[in-house]
Amino acid sequence: MKVEPAIAESNSLSSSKRDSPKPSLKPPLHKFPVQFIKGVGPRIAEILASKEILTCEDLLAYFPYRYLDQRSLEPINKLSPGKERVTVGKIISCGMAFVGAHRRKLFEIILGDRSGVISLKWFRFNPRQMMGAFKKDMGLVVSGEVTAFHGACQFIHPTVQIVEADLMDEVSAPGIVPVYSQLGGLGQKTLRKIIINTFKHFQGEVMDPLPPPIRETFKLPSKEQALREIHFPSEKTALEELMACRTMAFKREIFEEFFFMELGLALKRSQTKKEDGIPILINEEKISFWKNHLPFQLTNAQERVLNEIYTDLKEPHPMNRLLQGDVGSGKTVISLLAALAAIEQGYQVALMAPTEILADQHFQTALKFLAPFRIPVALLTSRLDMTERRRTRMRIRSGLFPLVIGTHALIAEKVEFKNLGLVIIDEQHRFGVLQRAALKEKGKNPHVLVMTATPIPRTLSMTIYGDLDLSIIDELPPGRQKILTQVIQEKNRRTLYQLMGDILDRGEQGYIVYPLIEESEKLSLKDATGMFEELKRTFPKISIGLLHGKTPLEEKETLLKSFRAGEVKLLVATTVIEVGIDVPNATLMVIEQAERFGLSQLHQLRGRVGRGSKGSLCLLITPFGKTSPAFQRLDVMCETQDGFRIAEEDLKIRGPGEFLGTRQSGLPGLQVANLLRDYSILKVARREAFRWMDHDPALTQYPPLKETLLRRWGERLALADVG
Repeated sequence: MKVEPAIAESNSLSSSKRDSPKPSLKPPLHKFPVQFIKGVGPRIAEILASKEILTCEDLLAYFPYRYLDQRSLEPINKLSPGKERVTVGKIISCGMAFVGAHRRKLFEIILGDRSGVISLKWFRFNPRQMMGAFKKDMGLVVSGEVTAFHGACQFIHPTVQIVEADLMDEVSAPGIVPVYSQLGGLGQKTLRKIIINTFKHFQGEVMDPLPPPIRETFKLPSKEQALREIHFPSEKTALEELMACRTMAFKREIFEEFFFMELGLALKRSQTKKEDGIPILINEEKISFWKNHLPFQLTNAQERVLNEIYTDLKEPHPMNRLLQGDVGSGKTVISLLAALAAIEQGYQVALMAPTEILADQHFQTALKFLAPFRIPVALLTSRLDMTERRRTRMRIRSGLFPLVIGTHALIAEKVEFKNLGLVIIDEQHRFGVLQRAALKEKGKNPHVLVMTATPIPRTLSMTIYGDLDLSIIDELPPGRQKILTQVIQEKNRRTLYQLMGDILDRGEQGYIVYPLIEESEKLSLKDATGMFEELKRTFPKISIGLLHGKTPLEEKETLLKSFRAGEVKLLVATTVIEVGIDVPNATLMVIEQAERFGLSQLHQLRGRVGRGSKGSLCLLITPFGKTSPAFQRLDVMCETQDGFRIAEEDLKIRGPGEFLGTRQSGLPGLQVANLLRDYSILKVARREAFRWMDHDPALTQYPPLKETLLRRWGERLALADVG
């Protein structure tokens, strides 16, 4: 896709008015039920509805998942050696065979059509995979170089495509044939006829949601042209580009998906900027006074980020900023310095954390940090008894607590603030959009600062958090020790226990993390409770504690207090310790079944150690060998402690949806666009979407644009300024 040209302001405005869409007598695609298309009876309509294909728009958005190239098909008896050939036929027989004096093993398929038969041979193959993939009477399209063997033609290691049974009758016709994922009992031929009839019904009347100036700038095909080319590619189309979604038709659809996603983010951001906020005056003398009471000096990155936050707080519209920093980079102190600015001006601050452990950690830090300034701090969690909870809520309502720290308990209906000016949400990706909105609604357009210790790759920060201003603490405080990381195979457990024993005997502390609480029948994983008993037998002189999500609150609090005091030396835990525990004497992190965790999660767990002046060790245990993909993936952890690089690798492996959880993101889904593969198109779409919003903030110049935006985003745009 050419991306150099930009939308000129004059062209955007004049062209949009000039090219307003012509009215049509037919309902648009998204309002036209698919059952009114020729060939769609009640049974077919029911099958389509089961896959959420209710309208003609849904149907035309059901793209082929692959294509069969039949442009140069030859019958088997016309094949000749020495050239690349393509043919089609049915499997007559298939299985293992042996050739030559040394009985060399091969896998052979005998393929036939009405004209003859030909042999397909593989000498390098996985027997189980091949036997499972091919069966008698299965249809195949075969391509590759034809060679001669004892006077007969053959293919050696050809490229093959399996042909569905209902395609065999028409597979001999030249052209590129689209293949769709199965829709109940609906055959490929029937589905294609319905799609053809849909195009006939709407010929020349498919509304294009992209404004003409944008289409002209990037020479994009119309919506109708793009859909036709995706469903029925011309014979000149390169198959490789089709399969990789690189044709201009696919690029247009990818651009459109990204454009409307980014336009929604641009609208959310512009709405935030229009809201009346709470300008918070910043007293420079007070800032210096607060900083002088810190037991350390802020890093340059912390100073830069703090200035960005203070600049936002002074604005007449609400701040909506994401503070991103690696484990141990010092985000908490920045959030407390921001809180002081609001409290100094008579406003309350709410800090919400996802777990009781993390909320308590913030509470302890805040008590220590704010003690010189005599600022009362409240902790509101579900562990408080009813009387104490009621008393705390009453003091919050009366304004006696300027800073309130808590978990989800903060968003309960009974919690009211007298004058909420700043909302801080830590590890914000663990909260849903509605939960974040609920806390913000406790005040009148308060400033919002959301924080995460999970480095967000730039690819995602442009999308998931595209409506937020971004601050990054990209520098660790001086004196932080590097954490040595090693991958150890399960079979070397004796070596592991020796390393653990040496560290614990020196009086240092450690964690050992398991992916399960109790033994699972479905997954053969180490479980925390079972290994807790084994470790007590292995280290009888070491005080060991067990912590997991089901540990009762009082027991959990007592155990953590003992661990912080150094009385418990080894903490056996699940990922409940991922955030919120800060023990400088803990220098050992052991993670069992490490291949079961995402790299970013491993990085978070590793960040629990290396917080003191001593060197630390992180050991990743896996049953897989050094040449396995699982072992090699874990090696990334050994190579770097850069959370952003680890996050990029994690994103490549797990994909955007699993990386952050699409359910939490609050974005419209992407059907054909891929954040990683199509990053270059994403950048252009984002630029053009924000540029269009600047030129046409009310989105009135091209009516289909606004209508499409609201339809794709739905109720998400009602949560306009929630990150």
